[in-house]
Amino acid sequence: MPDWLEVIIRTISAVTMLFLITKILGKRQISELSLFEYITGITLGNLVGYISLDTDTSWYLGFLAVLVWVSFSAGAEYLTMKSKKFRDIVDGKSTILVENGAVIQKNLKKERLTIDEFLEQLRKKDVFRVADVEFAVMEQSGDISVLLKKEYQPLTADMLGYRLSSEKEPRTIIMDGRILPETLNSAAVSEEWVKKELRKLDLTLSQVSIGQVDSKGELTVQTGTEALPKPAKSNPNDQIKDLVQRLQDDLIMRKQLAANDKDRLKYQEALDQFQTAMHAYQKANSS
Repeated sequence: MPDWLEVIIRTISAVTMLFLITKILGKRQISELSLFEYITGITLGNLVGYISLDTDTSWYLGFLAVLVWVSFSAGAEYLTMKSKKFRDIVDGKSTILVENGAVIQKNLKKERLTIDEFLEQLRKKDVFRVADVEFAVMEQSGDISVLLKKEYQPLTADMLGYRLSSEKEPRTIIMDGRILPETLNSAAVSEEWVKKELRKLDLTLSQVSIGQVDSKGELTVQTGTEALPKPAKSNPNDQIKDLVQRLQDDLIMRKQLAANDKDRLKYQEALDQFQTAMHAYQKANSS
């Protein structure tokens, strides 16, 4: 067999084998590599290169080496799932960088992380002031997880005392101008309903690139140039009501987050005055 043909056949075999090995070892081999997985990737690459190009008579031993290494790697992965101590040795432990709002300098040095690099990682988390951070930890993957102080965390419905219904994942029922039958049932809609909704938007099925049904049962579509249906413009009265509601919610939130009873009492008085003024305004408008 000519050398060039032998190299082609062996390369195709090696790549196929490497693909199967990657599937066996799991997705972490592609995304968040531990130190051991990083070494495994380099080693397998070298072995596959040897199998592809080394034309000596014992090239097949490269396949044996790959099988041995994969068996060893799979065994190590199994042990990391079963043993916390072994996982700490192979994957390492997370390192606390900020605790109780204070940066731990010795841990930054331990992880060979400069202040500039630390600040850069915080900015990637949309944190631009170290004083806003309550707790930060460097994970085994090298990523930094950040917990903001309570007063700097985004507002949630729970903070305002609201109880909201659970949100369901939107179902994609149209893709590239075609209805996806497998998702119609999960979205609890029919093909006739989809076509009826498209007629309301003055669209044909072929014009739709993406169509989704949300948890409210409403169809939203992307045509490649615009999103439909467009949100309805509210009238001035609705805008005023929305603004009033937001002001009232803000006072309620500030009352709940007040540091002491004195401040809470002030916010309650302001809230009572605000509600009294709004009742008088509504009464004057209705008369």
